[in-house]
Amino acid sequence: MTMTVPVAQIRIARDIRQAEAALNEALLRYSSIFSTVATARLDTDVGAFAAQEALLRLAKSQQSLLDATGNLARVHGSFLDVQREMGVGDECPDGEPIEPGGLLTAEAGR
Repeated sequence: MTMTVPVAQIRIARDIRQAEAALNEALLRYSSIFSTVATARLDTDVGAFAAQEALLRLAKSQQSLLDATGNLARVHGSFLDVQREMGVGDECPDGEPIEPGGLLTAEAGR
């Protein structure tokens, strides 16, 4: 079965958005863990530096997610560049605006 260009555009756009949403959800969950541990340190008698090593690892892991988010934005921009090169448009299929270089604008919620 052969995929048409419009179908490919729709599927790629869907998959990119799902990946972006998953990364944002992961960032929120990491932030929640961090907040819960910091609150627990304040509200309990476990000590000011309890779970410090875990928090340091959590922060490194969260930084990796931020790096992945930036890389995914670049992937998104690269796909938009391919779309323009093919002459099939210069926007996301749902019409979200992009800035030069293929990265999405802040107004587009990215």
